[in-house]
Amino acid sequence: MFEEDDDLIFTAEDAPVQPGWKILIVDDVADVHAATELALAGFQMDGRPVEFLHAYSGAEARKIFGAHDDIALTYLDVVMESDDAGLQVVKWLREERGNQFTRIVLRTGQPGQAPEERVIVDYDINDYKEKTELTRRKLFTTTYSALRSYRDIMKVEEARRYQERFREGLERVIEASSRVFEQRSLQQLASGLLQQVVSLLRLDECSMMVRLRGITALREGDGIEVLASIGNIDSQEGIPADIMESFSHALEQHHAIFEQDCFVGYYPTRQGKINLLYMKGVHQLDELDIKLLDIFSTSVSLAFENMYLNREIFDTQSELIHRLGEVVESRSHDAGNHVRRMAELSFMLARLAGMDDEEADLVRRAAPMHDIGKIATPDAVLLKPGKLSPEEWHVMQQHPDIGFQLLKGSERPILRAAAIIAYQHHEKYDGSGYPQGLRGTEIHLYARLVAVADVFDALTHARCYKPAWSIEASIANLQSLKGIHLDPALVDLLVDNLDQALEILQRYPE
Repeated sequence: MFEEDDDLIFTAEDAPVQPGWKILIVDDVADVHAATELALAGFQMDGRPVEFLHAYSGAEARKIFGAHDDIALTYLDVVMESDDAGLQVVKWLREERGNQFTRIVLRTGQPGQAPEERVIVDYDINDYKEKTELTRRKLFTTTYSALRSYRDIMKVEEARRYQERFREGLERVIEASSRVFEQRSLQQLASGLLQQVVSLLRLDECSMMVRLRGITALREGDGIEVLASIGNIDSQEGIPADIMESFSHALEQHHAIFEQDCFVGYYPTRQGKINLLYMKGVHQLDELDIKLLDIFSTSVSLAFENMYLNREIFDTQSELIHRLGEVVESRSHDAGNHVRRMAELSFMLARLAGMDDEEADLVRRAAPMHDIGKIATPDAVLLKPGKLSPEEWHVMQQHPDIGFQLLKGSERPILRAAAIIAYQHHEKYDGSGYPQGLRGTEIHLYARLVAVADVFDALTHARCYKPAWSIEASIANLQSLKGIHLDPALVDLLVDNLDQALEILQRYPE
């Protein structure tokens, strides 16, 4: 089949570990297949041998190309089941399959059927050989040249795909980072972080609950607090031993780690807190995945940093508000824990009324400022044990407006909520309250919540003008005020959840 070159020597090296170069021989003559394999016996390039695939018609060639997307080279006969069967395979491979990578060498024993010049011009092939001219040496050099070309093309394609993956990955990182930064609470941030890492690593969300376990934890001092978890981790029973071991490794090394199918993210903050992310069920990460996670980790660390700074500011505001509220209560000799109980009762009612945690917490933090205007009320009026005269009552009725004037105009959410509560918490549901005479839902929900909480706590605890009432008497009085002084729906919520309300009273006794 091939002219012999006795001086051509192939040297076989040790068996390489890399996969072989796939060469597809397409010819309807079996001897051509055997001769080609024999001529290239022992062939290697870059330490990789060749792996032969065989097709005896154009139709078989299409099936093999459909099953293998990494064929480096094909020796393709022109005339098989039809005079142009090989040419039709070329057209199908390049145009329909979109395969521009496989090197195609046409071989023909009937050059008159497909003249070289026309075939080279009309078809996207890489070489054209008559079978009679292919000596073993020429077959070797043709194969080596074609495989080298395929290797270099695939390197360029791999670089292009890497850049495309990096671009797409960077877009996912930016999108994931923006979503993480949108979270308003530490728990939301932790939960969002889990979901965004799942998205970033392109894990299958449908099977996530089956094969993926994740947990986000905060290390503060010597303890670890679970912030969020997904999958089959029951964080209520504590952190499992295997996860604690992975956390310990990351804490010892002071950076993120990847062990088997577990990824542990390590996100320190300037405040000395360390946030840890544990993901189980993650496939092997490649270099690009690790780079993207590093970029994402930087964004996450900044997000946690901002979250802690914002929380510090928010907590400072809340503490100042609470302390100011206590100052007012101490002036009027009211119960020492009144502002705490009233704030917690307001939060409880807000959640029962359908508010989310964030807004309900805002009400809880702003509620202690409800009577801030009393700071300007004279002691003779504020501390009078008996009934106030009309003039004194007029002075007392000024404190909601004074409180509003002190707080209005702030852009801070807590102070804006406190201004509403201070101004409207003495309005009555039937419109007989003060200072504006608002009725029903004209009164802001924040003020209606605080009014119910304030009245319930005032009834159940002693004041300078009255002793504490029993729970039964207090509830009966609340019921009598429905639709007159208080929002009926909110009174019903408190009565229906009295056990929660009493637990708050017990938590903050006199």
